[in-house]
This record gives sequence, C-alpha cells and structure tokens, in this order.
Amino acid sequence: MSQSRRVYSTDHGRMCPACNRLITACRCKQARPKGPPSDGIVRVSRSTKGRKGKGVTVITGVPLEGDALKKLAKQLKAACGAGGAIKDGAIEIQGDHRDSLVEALKAKGWTVKRAGG
Repeated sequence: MSQSRRVYSTDHGRMCPACNRLITACRCKQARPKGPPSDGIVRVSRSTKGRKGKGVTVITGVPLEGDALKKLAKQLKAACGAGGAIKDGAIEIQGDHRDSLVEALKAKGWTVKRAGG
C-alpha cells in the first residue's frame, strides 16, 4: 500500500505528482535541470512553425533565468515596439526584428549569432 497516494484533499494544498509532497516543500525542483545547456552563444532566428504563417523572432541561449530573463524580454519588446512571450527559456518577439535585436544583444556584451536564413 506504499504506492497509494491521496487523490483529493483540501487540507494541504497542491501536491507534487513526482515526490508526493507539498509544492512548497518539493524536492524534485532541486533535481530538475534548469534548461538546455548553453554554449555561450545567443542565437537570434525567425520562426513561423505552428503560427499559421505569422513570423516571430526567437532568441535562444540567453544565459539568464527567471526574473532576469523576463526583464530582458520586456526591454527587447519595448525596443522593438512589439509583443512577445517567453517559452521554454526562449524569448519570442512578434515580427521580424532580427537585425535590431542582434545589435541590442551585442550592446549587452554577449556573443550573438544570427541563425537561420
């Protein structure tokens, strides 16, 4: 019976499905990798996959996490005058802004490459 776990309870709040502990006391978060490994190069590319032909500029390999990544995304979106989002550690900005984003990221001191066509 050690494999059983509570299906529903309002006593404790949300439970982690992997370790069966409270989300706030979860040990699994510490063991999870923090994203794909980076080679130190920030890549700026354009993608239309899954967007019905609408293009977005995708920035990957940024050596930031969490709030710092959100702050950078906000600055880049404001510089381009466009919307965007953060998905799976990559910054997506609506439209084709590769040239201006490469310059903005180089100004921050990172090695930047324009990926794709």
